[in-house]
Amino acid sequence: MEEDVPVTVVAHHPGKVKELATVLQHAKADVIFLIPPSSKDKMKLSEEVVYATREAGIKCVVLLSAAGADLADKEKQPHLCEFVDIEQMVLQAKGDTSTEAGHSPCVIRAGFYAENLFYYNKQAQASGKLPLPIGTAHKFAPVALGDVAQVAAAVITGEGPHGLDDNHRGQLITITGPMLCAGEELATAARDALNVKVEFEDITEDEAKAILKTAEIDESEKDYILEYYSLVKEGKTNYMSTHSFQFMFGQKPMQPTEFFQTYDEEFKPKRRRTKA
Repeated sequence: MEEDVPVTVVAHHPGKVKELATVLQHAKADVIFLIPPSSKDKMKLSEEVVYATREAGIKCVVLLSAAGADLADKEKQPHLCEFVDIEQMVLQAKGDTSTEAGHSPCVIRAGFYAENLFYYNKQAQASGKLPLPIGTAHKFAPVALGDVAQVAAAVITGEGPHGLDDNHRGQLITITGPMLCAGEELATAARDALNVKVEFEDITEDEAKAILKTAEIDESEKDYILEYYSLVKEGKTNYMSTHSFQFMFGQKPMQPTEFFQTYDEEFKPKRRRTKA
């Protein structure tokens, strides 16, 4: 039987950095897992948490960042570029000899989340189309959120003589899915998994915006998704990175066909109810 691990939930009220630092100290937090929020204030809020972490003297800091951010253009993909700035904030602490805070860091760069395809499931259900603004020439390797969560959990719970497990401490871990997919290949994976008609449709950014308009997510998250699609279209995502996942768990991340099988009800056409 697994032993229960006590968890302390600490609320952060924006602007009250000193208060957060004090709460973290009283909670005896030894690891901070920073997930930059989907908000127009992402930079400001992340900076506050990083500062509070230093004030509280917390040695282990794990940051969830975004793969491809280092290839983004500040003019074309400003929201992606913010992740690079946040990485810099986290890693700068390593060189501050006045405190041990942040001296055991790890940055996890996650690729495009396959779950973002849910925002286009109505088109798949209604017309058998998978509409994405990624062009037809280049590929990307969507990663399942659950696989990213496994990596994060392994890093956060690992322990070593200097904070995090030595296998993770100081590492820049990039994780993508195990298959490079053009739009047609992604549609083929969906078709094979669901046993229904699914065809890729290359759409414009404006058309993609219109589809995302109904999604109940922050506008900055919509911008992030569209910016990632533009990275694909520019040919900046033609790579996979699965070695870290395989090293940790001895297997590859979830394949696209497995993803569509897992969430088949999200993409299969809805059956009409008929009266008896």
